[in-house]
Amino acid sequence: MKPIKRVALLSVHTCPLAMLGGKETGGMNVYVRDLSRELVRRGIAVDVFTRSQNSHLPHVMHRLGPLGRVIHIPTGPEVPYDKNKVFDYLPEFVDHVKQFATTEGVQYDVIHSHYWLSGWAARELREAWGAPIVQMFHTLGKMKDAVASDPSQRETTRRIEVETEIVRFADRLVAATPAEKDQLIKLYGADPATISIVPPGVNIDHFRPMPMKAARQHLGVDANDWMILFVGRIEPLKGVDTLIRAMALLAHECPSWVSRLSLAIIGGDPNTNENAEMERLKQMHAELKLGELVVFLGAKDQDTLQYYYNAAEAVVMPSHYESFGMVALEAMACGTPVIASDVGGLSHLVRDGITGFHVPNGDHVALASTLARLLQDDILRRKLGQQAWGWAQNYSWAKIGDRVVEAYRLAQEPQAVTVVV
Repeated sequence: MKPIKRVALLSVHTCPLAMLGGKETGGMNVYVRDLSRELVRRGIAVDVFTRSQNSHLPHVMHRLGPLGRVIHIPTGPEVPYDKNKVFDYLPEFVDHVKQFATTEGVQYDVIHSHYWLSGWAARELREAWGAPIVQMFHTLGKMKDAVASDPSQRETTRRIEVETEIVRFADRLVAATPAEKDQLIKLYGADPATISIVPPGVNIDHFRPMPMKAARQHLGVDANDWMILFVGRIEPLKGVDTLIRAMALLAHECPSWVSRLSLAIIGGDPNTNENAEMERLKQMHAELKLGELVVFLGAKDQDTLQYYYNAAEAVVMPSHYESFGMVALEAMACGTPVIASDVGGLSHLVRDGITGFHVPNGDHVALASTLARLLQDDILRRKLGQQAWGWAQNYSWAKIGDRVVEAYRLAQEPQAVTVVV
């Protein structure tokens, strides 16, 4: 078996070094960045190829460890750009990546592509390099269509067609959960023997418990307040409107709580009008007269996020669909219980009654009731938090890295039928 010495990670539409919480930045960025660092820690060289979105940034950045690089590839306009339109510039992306590898004189043992755009680019690179493709979609177009509330939220026909083709030609598929494996098989016709189930990892050295009082002092939050936390991109799929309605219901049913209760929403930029969903949520906030009960904090870097996780009574993920749910894992690693919609990867990751609670998707009444239960029971909240921390230890990158490398090895042997479980 050929040893794995160098890996090309493709993340075409979003850079792993970008500020989180923006329109196209979230769990996938964290995954690519932290997986790269874990591979580097193991002595595997990693080049992450991503589209350049800022001509003022260096095209090569060494911020993933001594053997890791992020390479910004000129691909169409060097500005933030509609990811669906990026598809038309993929030939340019591929050409520049091949030129870079030739100029550097490097050879790759595996191509690990992320999202459908990267998977499409990977096929031509495999032809040039002879390296197998390991594909992780992170989200599936057909699943997003299944929960779309109006036609504007549906994915393009091209995305669905491309995903279907990638499933056919990739040497190995990585599913984050058993549910995603089933979706790949049932919706896309994937061969079960080509799928490895490998969940994302979490940096347990960074995301770890700290005294709530210390976290709140760092953030300037009153020690006696109750803070509920949402972290994620601001888009309809995330179900933030359900959470806002739940907070309004709590305020109505328990008016004595209003002076000490708040919902902190981290993600997006509340000071611009470029995000239609942010504008819709702000209008809802105004119509419900929620005042300081709900605050939009914008994007935060991960150095700050650990304090918010530790300062919160609970982290809420009211998503209509999540392939996994990195935010839930980070929160649990900090010892904070998670209340999540009973959908997708969240159904698998959050253990109902053990590390947090499941609530029916889109049910703000059930969400408000679950929040009230947690807020009124300190003993339950602490127990869930302790169990959440213990569960999160199963997802350390040291453990998940082993499973990723095994998926790489299986990709080098297309006839192998062993599945990582």
